[in-house]
Amino acid sequence: MYKFITREIKRKEVEEIVCNRCGKRIHMTAHGPEEDVLHVEQHWGYFSKKDGECHKFDLCEECYDEIVKEFRVPVERREEAIV
Repeated sequence: MYKFITREIKRKEVEEIVCNRCGKRIHMTAHGPEEDVLHVEQHWGYFSKKDGECHKFDLCEECYDEIVKEFRVPVERREEAIV
């Protein structure tokens, strides 16, 4: 015979994403963020002054565009098929 108990399961869900550069709040829908963001997560290694640290940040599309305009070597771009 199976005996059952009821348990409350807590889980973390993303409510919104905040752009680290400008502070813009990007709300979540049932299908994900209401607009695309760039998420960066860097685990620094041996040859860095930040060895052992992990840095994370998110940028809205407008901030991404502003930052990459300053690059001396342009971002490589290619068209991708939408699936």
